[in-house]
Amino acid sequence: MNRKTFFRPLAILLLAVAPMVTSCSDDDNNTAQNGNSIADLAASTPELSTLSTALNRAGLTGTLDGEGSFTVFAPTNQAFENYLQQNEYTSIEQVPVAALKELLLNHVVSGTMASSSLQTGYVKTMGKGSASSTNTLSMFINTSNGVVLNGGTANGGATVTGADVMASNGVVHVVNSVIGLPTVVNHAIANPDFSILVQALTREDQPDFVGILSGSQNAPFTVFAPTNNAFSSLLQELGLSGLADVPQATLENTLKYHVVTGQNVLAASLTDNMSVPTFEGGSFTVNLEGGASITDANGRVASIVATDVQASNGVVHAINKVILPAM
Repeated sequence: MNRKTFFRPLAILLLAVAPMVTSCSDDDNNTAQNGNSIADLAASTPELSTLSTALNRAGLTGTLDGEGSFTVFAPTNQAFENYLQQNEYTSIEQVPVAALKELLLNHVVSGTMASSSLQTGYVKTMGKGSASSTNTLSMFINTSNGVVLNGGTANGGATVTGADVMASNGVVHVVNSVIGLPTVVNHAIANPDFSILVQALTREDQPDFVGILSGSQNAPFTVFAPTNNAFSSLLQELGLSGLADVPQATLENTLKYHVVTGQNVLAASLTDNMSVPTFEGGSFTVNLEGGASITDANGRVASIVATDVQASNGVVHAINKVILPAM
């Protein structure tokens, strides 16, 4: 496992690379603006005037006006108006400066990423959130149908509506929503390869896992998230036809067994033969020899296939097998 890799698309998702994204609005979106910085573009574009105001209030105008290379997913004025209404603010001036700064940084990626280079998987934004002081927030980009960020508007994310507005220090992609700081639940929902995990977490007979893992009580959370293939393999292993056939208590304890509470455990913190206590009450063992893996209470081994997907209230690592607590 490459400890320096803070994000990595799941192997199955590498096949889902979409063609170049084109503008959904203005014909001049692909025109290079070599004389203007990203901050200049925001200030001179009428539909981005609220973004420009927000950058000034948060003290980020100088950053996006200076040297460097940035990709900015820029919310429109309507997107900011919707955000303000949803959060019961009457203007950008009412949003606390610190919160506004983190929100805006969650729209900025270091480096220039034109639409032709976007692919399905994770990138790192410049936002930090509160769960980690070193690992910046992850953003899930889905290019299977346009460019959808963090699962789209319904999941606190956004959709790119205008691509490749080139600036002297990077590129701007216009989006239709303000992108909220993602929770571990938002990340699970955003990634299609965690859809069965989401079904399990939201099964009617289960505790309110969405509420628990979206909140701050017992946070930060470290979630070892099984992929869809991992769940399919488990059902076959147990001789069950579907998720609905898993007994209530078995499913609840199994899901809790994948969660560590009160810790944001990054890949670099994992050590060989490390015993990890879980939300279920039991523990599993981390092994690093031959690649990072987990041995559960029954001696079953799962490989860690993606690491350090950072959320505002925790971190997600993907695993290729559902691990089981002591039976």
